[in-house]
Amino acid sequence: MNRFDLLEKLQESLKDKLVICNIGLPSQELYQINDQPNYFYMLGSMGLSSSIGLGLALSQNKEVVSIDGDGSVLMNMNTLATIGNRAPNNYTLLIIDNGSYGSTGDQKTFTNEATSLKEVAIGSGCKKVIECNGEDTSKRLDQAIEDKNNSYVIISRINSGNVSVKPIPIHPISIRDRFRKYIGLVPYL
Repeated sequence: MNRFDLLEKLQESLKDKLVICNIGLPSQELYQINDQPNYFYMLGSMGLSSSIGLGLALSQNKEVVSIDGDGSVLMNMNTLATIGNRAPNNYTLLIIDNGSYGSTGDQKTFTNEATSLKEVAIGSGCKKVIECNGEDTSKRLDQAIEDKNNSYVIISRINSGNVSVKPIPIHPISIRDRFRKYIGLVPYL
């Protein structure tokens, strides 16, 4: 299973959740599969999907799912310590671990070698850490969202590889404004 297949399979689980999606191809794939106003597509800031999602979850009570990649988390591993110590129960970090920097040419990451994001997350204080394959991810995500007493980090191990998708045709300010409207915040003037 590749990332596009996984994102397609997760659509029912993501319905009505606030979704912060990693930059580049993951956001473009999610847009192509099922563009929704509750999806915030990052068009920059590699490594910050988990941080933006955490801040959002801390600021309100709706369920928040950050979709991040192994390469992005490796570029901002300090976010796992913050999640381990401060994440509210309405937050789930879904790390799609394809062992590569998918948006920049599929160069291998260290999760292809000795680095275990599961062990890093546990060592950072995250208490509910699940590693699974792509086929089990939807079920695991549903279980995490249903558990109102804990935040979760889910590492979904999938195959590397990209599908051909076009850039998102929505201006970044429009993405921001429709997401703010969805969560009930007044637009910027």
